[in-house]
Amino acid sequence: MAVLPMWKCDRDSSMFDNKKEADAYDKMLELGEQFSLLLEKVIPQVDEKAAEEFGLVLARNKELVLQACKGRPEAIAEIFKEKESGNVTKLKAS
Repeated sequence: MAVLPMWKCDRDSSMFDNKKEADAYDKMLELGEQFSLLLEKVIPQVDEKAAEEFGLVLARNKELVLQACKGRPEAIAEIFKEKESGNVTKLKAS
């Protein structure tokens, strides 16, 4: 029997084949959590689940968000297109 190394994310129990992917996923979840907390502080009446989903959308699409912040606001429209098609960028969990 072979032994396979696996990495488990303690935030949501996602499993990964390598440490690099696990670390990247964990960092994405941490960023999403911080975006969620920011949204809840700025708009206290926002639903916690909605804030969490919004935070994860921003974190999963951080490159597009960065492009928008650097003067290319149309990059946000790419997130809308992906969301509508059901292909929102996600880091792969095994």
